[in-house]
Amino acid sequence: MALKNLFAELKRRNVYKVAVAYAVVAWLLIQIATQVFPFFEIPNWGIRLVVLLIAIGFPIAIVIAWAFELTPEGIKRTESADGEPANPARNKAWIYLVMIGAALSIGLFFVGRYTAASKQSKPFDAGMQSASAIPEKSIAVLPFANASGNAETEYLSDGISEALINSLTELPQLKVIARSTAFRYKGKEIDPQAVGGELKVRAVLMGVVRQVGERLNVQVDLVDATTGAQLWGEEYERKLSDVLSVKQTIAREVTEKLRLRLTGEQQQRLVKRDTTNAEAYQFYLRGRYYWNKRTAENVKKAIDQFQQVADKDPNYALAFVGLADCYLLQEDYIGIPASETYPKAKAFAQRALQLDSSLAEAHTSLAYIYTNLWQWEQAEEEFKRAIKLNPNYSTAPHWYSIYLLSLGRIDEAMTEIKRAHELDPLSPVIGTTLTYAYFAEGDVNFSITQCQAVIDLDPNYPRAHEYLGLGYLKQGRHSEAIAELQKAVELSGRERRPLRDLGYGYAISGKRAEALAVLKEFDGKYEKHEAIAQDFAAIYAGLGETDRAFAWLEKDFQARSGLLAWIRFAPPFESLRSDPRCADLLRRMGLQP
Repeated sequence: MALKNLFAELKRRNVYKVAVAYAVVAWLLIQIATQVFPFFEIPNWGIRLVVLLIAIGFPIAIVIAWAFELTPEGIKRTESADGEPANPARNKAWIYLVMIGAALSIGLFFVGRYTAASKQSKPFDAGMQSASAIPEKSIAVLPFANASGNAETEYLSDGISEALINSLTELPQLKVIARSTAFRYKGKEIDPQAVGGELKVRAVLMGVVRQVGERLNVQVDLVDATTGAQLWGEEYERKLSDVLSVKQTIAREVTEKLRLRLTGEQQQRLVKRDTTNAEAYQFYLRGRYYWNKRTAENVKKAIDQFQQVADKDPNYALAFVGLADCYLLQEDYIGIPASETYPKAKAFAQRALQLDSSLAEAHTSLAYIYTNLWQWEQAEEEFKRAIKLNPNYSTAPHWYSIYLLSLGRIDEAMTEIKRAHELDPLSPVIGTTLTYAYFAEGDVNFSITQCQAVIDLDPNYPRAHEYLGLGYLKQGRHSEAIAELQKAVELSGRERRPLRDLGYGYAISGKRAEALAVLKEFDGKYEKHEAIAQDFAAIYAGLGETDRAFAWLEKDFQARSGLLAWIRFAPPFESLRSDPRCADLLRRMGLQP
């Protein structure tokens, strides 16, 4: 009976009404906070504070509802208001308040879901950032400045930075900004707080490297990106041959200052990748320095450096990964036949895995080699293994997306290239591969937008202009397309792929004489192993000479070109895909048309 009386008293004192109204208004306030705060870049703790205050306010509102009553004369104690006549209008007011609040809450909820879905459907441009909170354990290692005044020592400043990124990436509890994105800040005036905000990280590591003769000076600063305060700083004065120990010391100090609790295995992983030979390590830094430039000449230089690493330390797995990556790129960037490059690349990747089977880079290289050798099942197994070993290694989902495009699994390819882009949002090569995924989806507008975003970051990146030109061709904007393709050829030093697409652009724009001139240039390149058969096929496809196009593609099939599967999604081959000979070619490669 007492409990029944309590419920009756709660109803009489309007406690139920206040509780319902409070819940509706509270939900409305939370919806406003979650939708509006991010727009004004208010940190997520602001939303948490609103929720906390609302939770604290609820029991206070219930107590006030029990003790007081709202009357036309103002707020009175419940006992004083009991004798007054009831006001029907006031009794209904709370219902209107609840209905209005509920309608606004529901509206804001669905607006939030709609805008989130819209963001998912838009292209990933380089400036896009996740709306989620900044991870507590996150860092950007910016390219160290070369204060030696000598371009020949640039490999040291770049190499130490990249080596630190690679070591810290081995720690799953730490978000590390990928090299391509971090190195977009090279040579720029750095504001650690601004960089932290742009990259969504808590800490920024900066450094200055000086080499004078055989002496090495490295100065580093670890900055809290949210406050601008220095967390740690140190200066190392060592012999040049001690560069590896300096890198290892910095990595250990950073993990301590970020308060990472490392297991014994994780502490070993920080140094497990490293060679014990100081001279070999310097050659390795030079090799990666050249490889990252991604030009025909620099790939050849990188091979020489990595070979010297392997000679000096035959047990250094990353040296063989470097060699595998160099030979892997030669058909695409130089035009050397696959039969001369992929067997070497495969042998080097397998050697790296013999030395360290847990190396994600080696599994990724082997996976892409299997892709280019048309060994599709083995390729997918290796890609999945690489991503599992190191989910932060952006090259794995990047190259996996190309594999998936080759198989025609476009939705999965888009998922993987977007994952790579999230890991490395300022990488031009990943950004332009995303463009190819949009081409495969048939969304030319998004592909053009993505190319323009890459060009905004790096106006001199050839393939962004190349793919932008291909997008313009799809829209029939031939003069703009030719201008972009000509710029790509110029910036690349007339590399085979931009030159091929320029020839194709001339062909479908009605500039037959110019297209034939490019074909003649390819005659010389093909003899010198600087072009492949599909370069001719693309231009003949643009000229409408389908038989000659397939004759050249057959030559690539006989040569087992690793790039032949690109006819499935590359724009210059679009007109050939409806021909039964294209389906037959794909079947003979082991692919489903």
